[in-house]
Amino acid sequence: MAKIKQKARLPYETEPGTIHSEKTLNTLRYEDVFYTHSVGRVLEVDRQSNHRIRFTTQGDVRLQVEVWGDNMIRFFLAYGREAADFSYARDPEFGPQPAHIVCRQEAEGYFIETASLEVRVDLVDAAVSITDRATGVEVHRYASPFYARTTLMKGLDQMRLQLKTATGESFFGLGDKAWDTDLSGRCFENWNSDSFGYGRERDALYRTVPFYYGLRKGHAYGIFLDNTYRTHFDFNSNKDGLTTLWADGGVFDYYFINGPQLDQVASRYARLTGGPELPPLWALGYHQCRWSYFPERRLKEVAATFREKEIPCDALYLDIDYMDEYRCFTWDKKHFPNPKRMISELREAGFHTVVMIDPGIRVDEDYPVYTSGAEQDVFCRRSTGEQMVGPVWPPECVWPDYTNPRVRDWWGQLYRELYVDQGVSGFWNDMNEPAMFKVNALTFPPDVRHDYDGLTGDHRKAHNIYGMQMARATHEGLRKLQPEKRPFLLARANFSGGQRYASLWTGDNIASWEHLELANRQCLRMAISGYSFVGTDIGGFVDDPSPELLTRWLQLAVFHPLMRIHSMGNNTDGASETETAQVQEAEATNRQDQEPWVHGGKHTAHNRRAIELRYKLLPYLYTAFERHIATGIPVLRNLFFYDQTDEQCLKYGDQFMAGEDLLVCPVTAPNLKSMTVYLPRGQWYSYWSGKTFTGGRTLRVRIRPDRLPIFVRAGAIVPTLDVVQSTAEIASLETLHLTVFLDATGSGSLYWDAGEGYGYRQEQYLRCSYVVNYDGSTVTLEQSAEGEFTPNLRRTSIRLVGLDRAPTRVEADGKALTDAPRYHQQSAYFTVPFDFRKVVLR
Repeated sequence: MAKIKQKARLPYETEPGTIHSEKTLNTLRYEDVFYTHSVGRVLEVDRQSNHRIRFTTQGDVRLQVEVWGDNMIRFFLAYGREAADFSYARDPEFGPQPAHIVCRQEAEGYFIETASLEVRVDLVDAAVSITDRATGVEVHRYASPFYARTTLMKGLDQMRLQLKTATGESFFGLGDKAWDTDLSGRCFENWNSDSFGYGRERDALYRTVPFYYGLRKGHAYGIFLDNTYRTHFDFNSNKDGLTTLWADGGVFDYYFINGPQLDQVASRYARLTGGPELPPLWALGYHQCRWSYFPERRLKEVAATFREKEIPCDALYLDIDYMDEYRCFTWDKKHFPNPKRMISELREAGFHTVVMIDPGIRVDEDYPVYTSGAEQDVFCRRSTGEQMVGPVWPPECVWPDYTNPRVRDWWGQLYRELYVDQGVSGFWNDMNEPAMFKVNALTFPPDVRHDYDGLTGDHRKAHNIYGMQMARATHEGLRKLQPEKRPFLLARANFSGGQRYASLWTGDNIASWEHLELANRQCLRMAISGYSFVGTDIGGFVDDPSPELLTRWLQLAVFHPLMRIHSMGNNTDGASETETAQVQEAEATNRQDQEPWVHGGKHTAHNRRAIELRYKLLPYLYTAFERHIATGIPVLRNLFFYDQTDEQCLKYGDQFMAGEDLLVCPVTAPNLKSMTVYLPRGQWYSYWSGKTFTGGRTLRVRIRPDRLPIFVRAGAIVPTLDVVQSTAEIASLETLHLTVFLDATGSGSLYWDAGEGYGYRQEQYLRCSYVVNYDGSTVTLEQSAEGEFTPNLRRTSIRLVGLDRAPTRVEADGKALTDAPRYHQQSAYFTVPFDFRKVVLR
């Protein structure tokens, strides 16, 4: 007999044994009983303010529509009691923007028009549709009325919205899902999870970013669901033309963000959820980390080797083993007898020290952090009233409730000794999902209570923002302790808007070529989801990379704003005394390190070259980061952000734009001798050779072991510096390098400041803008500057790429240079004063 294939139960369907209330009998009992709720027919429309319209309906779900700008509409749907208008994700300084709003009511619908959009709310069931007025493209339409569900045992357990999906529609974003570039055809869950050694299919990773882009008929839009419960996004996985969004509780508070360009959606989402602070310049240097560097002599040995081998590095990290038996904010005095002296000596050698701080606080009556927290009642409690106690690295831990502002203040001051007295430069908040060992759930039970900034709630509500609020508490504490210093904070778990407080990395990945490919996709996805300050564990945290894999990963990470190697090595966690001895013996013979020189010879040379390229490009990357803060446009963008109407750009979505001008083609497979890349419309130069190519076509390129294929947009002007061993040496440099990739017209910019502190907010910065024109015989390069920062730079070395002939004369601000320009392979080289205003080359 043939087996009957059972249809899989969708996550938003009810549990087996749960029955709808209309089918129950008073004489029987059931596993659970559920009730459905809707908005229902619209009875009355109340325009409460210029931007807010509230709909009174027959149903149990209330609908409020708010116009937050000509291209941003907020929909607030709540069941039950009046819901508070509260958000951890929104930038507190952002609110509804001025917009031209016209409202009208017709027989079947209520219409809200802005300069860009027409929003229709059907009066019969409050279903919504949105049309872009300029293009006539319908970009948002409910496939069915909004739905909510409660059960007798769970209360409100679902708020659901189904949207119509257009043929060929693509979806992107949603944070760092370990999946293909396009999310179409998959269903994803958002629930912050400790995901050690995660695989390609796992979607509930360390952080929750319930924001995605849709690209429909070349028109881009975004949806941000501001809900902290477990959320789900089904992008037409059943091939039924439906995109389904649902949350396991709370309110359904979502924003429709119009484009029509992807960059415009990114910029508007960034304004809604906020941007990061400008990081200290050293944080954009190369970082070295391992679980763990100890004792002190081992850390100093690593530092000395970087300098001996002349491989640039700015930061060294200390994992959990620097602590006294995993007590946060303490040192193991056996391994680190004088931390202040050690940190000072490392600083003199050009290294910043970054240490890990976890949220799990060891239960120990002789540990001041625990006793202080217990006295001030800062730790999370179960619904029964006792402290939530569980295992992480210590066998018994308690966790601060960072959703309480009083607790955040307490937590921030704990950094004083490390940050102020001992000179630690940055911090690394790990295990903050929050992770808990020994249970399949990986985290707290759902009944744990949280303050939620006075609104109260259980862990189902607070789980996804726990790590974000830890990062917030740390960031705010560091700002208070040293107001003149830019904090550097790296966090693992986070939520939309958490980019305001911390950078992040993608977690405990694996040393494999598949994970290198995923690293590229995850960083791109995080960048377009609001987190430009992102990176990965270069080389893989778990297992050992081959020499080629480590090199290719470093070459890719040159363009990730966070460039950090981190590896697992040999560890004694949970080991017996005998096993610990075996691990220590293995450590003595094979440390499983992943420093750039680990494989020796030519591999060290390749790795050095990659890191040196990072330091050369710091002016370009720093400028791109400042632009991201000012405009919200990501530092990294998939190729289709360059041309969203080009299907080939979608096909080659793993290629990416770093900043405005560099097109990077990662090598994510071993032993390649050549590969096919795609150049979109326009003219392009090889970054390495200066050779020109016409875009709109594929190109077969030769692969070299010491570099990635990189192309530059024609007309770009790229600022670089000489190689230094750490950013501390940059202040002594006197020459800026400008490479001009000629087109008929072109432009570029340089943003620079002290690299530390907040003087840039009082005009202590330098912004140079460059414009170039080339008519085939004469090149004119003009510079304008603003800001009051004066760097040590005295001259600008210029390379003009793409000349048709050797020049005979160069004038700088009307004066001919005494030295003739050098000409080689269609490029001219010459030097002018740093503060030039106009250069003419004939």
